[in-house]
Amino acid sequence: MDSAAKDEMQPALPPGPEWPEQERAERLARGAALKWASGIFYRPEQLARLGQYRSREVQRTCSLEARIKSVVQSYLEGVKTGVWQLARALEAVQGAREALGQARGLLGGMAEATQTLEPLRERVAQHKQLQALSQLLPRLQAVPAAVAHTQTLISAQRLLEAYVSLRELEQLREETWAPLGGLELPVFEGLGHLAEALGQAVEAAAGAAGQLAREDPALLVAAVRVAEVDAGHTTSLEQAPRDWRQRCLQALQEGLERIHFGTLLPGPGALEGWLEALRVALPAELATAEALVAPCCPPHYKVVQLWAHTLHSGLRHCLQQLLEGPELGAADAFTLLHWALHVYLGPEMMGSLECLELGPEADVSQLEPLLTAENIEHLEATFVAKVQASVAQWLQKALDGEVAEWSREQEPDTDTSGFYHSPMPAIVLQILEENIRVTSLVSESLQQRVHGMALSELGTFLRSFSDALIRFSRDHLRGEAMAPHYVPYLLATLNHQSALSSSVSVLQPNGEASGALAPVEAALDELQRRICRLVLEALLVELQPLFEALPSRRWLSSSELLDDVCERTARFCRDFWRVRNPALQLLLAEVERTVVLQYLRALMQGRLVCRGADERTQAAERLRHDAAQLQELFLGLGLEESVQCAPVLLALRELLNLRDPMLLGLEVAGLRQQFPDVSEDHVSALLDLRGDVSREQRLAALSSLQAGPQPSPPVGRRALFSLVPAPTPAPSSCLPSRPCA
Repeated sequence: MDSAAKDEMQPALPPGPEWPEQERAERLARGAALKWASGIFYRPEQLARLGQYRSREVQRTCSLEARIKSVVQSYLEGVKTGVWQLARALEAVQGAREALGQARGLLGGMAEATQTLEPLRERVAQHKQLQALSQLLPRLQAVPAAVAHTQTLISAQRLLEAYVSLRELEQLREETWAPLGGLELPVFEGLGHLAEALGQAVEAAAGAAGQLAREDPALLVAAVRVAEVDAGHTTSLEQAPRDWRQRCLQALQEGLERIHFGTLLPGPGALEGWLEALRVALPAELATAEALVAPCCPPHYKVVQLWAHTLHSGLRHCLQQLLEGPELGAADAFTLLHWALHVYLGPEMMGSLECLELGPEADVSQLEPLLTAENIEHLEATFVAKVQASVAQWLQKALDGEVAEWSREQEPDTDTSGFYHSPMPAIVLQILEENIRVTSLVSESLQQRVHGMALSELGTFLRSFSDALIRFSRDHLRGEAMAPHYVPYLLATLNHQSALSSSVSVLQPNGEASGALAPVEAALDELQRRICRLVLEALLVELQPLFEALPSRRWLSSSELLDDVCERTARFCRDFWRVRNPALQLLLAEVERTVVLQYLRALMQGRLVCRGADERTQAAERLRHDAAQLQELFLGLGLEESVQCAPVLLALRELLNLRDPMLLGLEVAGLRQQFPDVSEDHVSALLDLRGDVSREQRLAALSSLQAGPQPSPPVGRRALFSLVPAPTPAPSSCLPSRPCA
């Protein structure tokens, strides 16, 4: 296309409006030109070159106008070309729109034609299905007979043949499924039930694996092979996997648990026999699994490990059910604790697996324990509570039997050495010691619990024993229930206390010393003191009437009064030799101290005042004689001389035997050194007994008690005067004292 034609085709451009900036641009240009001209022609000598400047500016102006025209012409040509191209594009779009409208009309006609062909298409599909069915018809006709035959094989436990027949039927169903477009024929509806029947047969065989391994291992092998082969089978049908392998393993576990733990839980008293049967059966079951069942199964079944873990978990679950039921008795709780903690993992059971050559697969030590910490805590608490009730009952029976003997007409029984003896202490300690010792077979925590319980019950028994003694003594002294042999039975109880005290250490585990025995030892000491007090009360009942006549004129002139005291004391103590040491020495020391205290109590009553020096001499001599007589009496009874209190009478003798009253202060000070617990009232009572002490001498003697620091009591000497009540001193008088009758 030439340029003339092109110009004709391009539309004429209408004249556009002037540029808004044109006028302003002209003003700026004129101002710039004037400024330049005024600068150039400012000097007159430059006006000669005005023509040159004019011609040069004209040339420059022409050049600029030419360039501007060229640019504008180029711009206008580009605009014309773009407008022409847009016109051509508009024509093309309109042509495409018309073509699309025509295509839309053609497509609508084709859709109507397609709908008319749909019945033909369905006919073609039916023809293909009929063609496929006609080819498979002989095989399809044999399906019912094959299903019945497979069911017969399952009933006859011919599992491998049944599985082959089932797979052939399933293969035929898959072959018909695709040609029929996913449609399943009614003839195959029974295959699901047939497969389930075969799966149940496989489960039944696996559940009786132990029995089949001994009687019919081929059936067990067939069941396992069916499960394994089916595990690798895939199907094109949209069906869930049968997972017969997992069902087989689960059946193995359930069958094993059913054999050993499917029966009812053992009742009270039957737990020991049930656990003993398990002790024999479980290792034998593991040995059977290793020798017979494992060869029938693939290696990845890990039969021995499966057997061990299944037996362990089943036993653990069974024991948990047992603990959730009725509370166990003491014997059953102990048996279960000992069996679970020692027998189960011991050499008699799972600890002997190395001897059975089962290897680490049968190790259950790393599994959850049969009994949790809460179970053990509960069983121990139950055992201790039951045993405590039983022990309390037995100890009460032993105490009741002992108390019943206290009122017998016969004296207490004696042993071969002549000491009073009773089996009660041995029975008590044996009951407690056996319960402590037997718990060492279970655990240290249970032994500590039972040890604490035993000490608690022993403390309760000792308190009950002490209370029974108090009632026995009260009834006897009141005459409500006179005991023919009251004192001998008290002495027998002292031997019982000694036997318990000397043997209580057997209750300490391993014979170790422990502060836990301190309360029991304190209770035994208190019981010993209680028995001694009861014996001394009985002695005082006999001696107090005699001491009421002492001191007196008769006492000064004759030893008859003290002879009676010594005679009754000797008669009272005639059976003391049947008490074992050291209780005998303690009792004799208490008796001797009681007699001396009664003697001092009588002296302090102020019943006698010496009339002169002769009577004071007689009184001093009587004190010396009585001290010697008491010492001889108790030496004869077996009391050591070093612990006797009778020498206090010799100290009082020196106070009475002093001839110069002015020296009484020295004697009183010496008495205070030997007996720091002597008081002013005691000294005053002794000075009253002298009968020759003036008020000034009395004050001087009493002042010596306050002189110097309080002396310490001699080592090994017990208080005497602090236990002797002194008479209230008479009001002071200005009259001189004189002897009186």
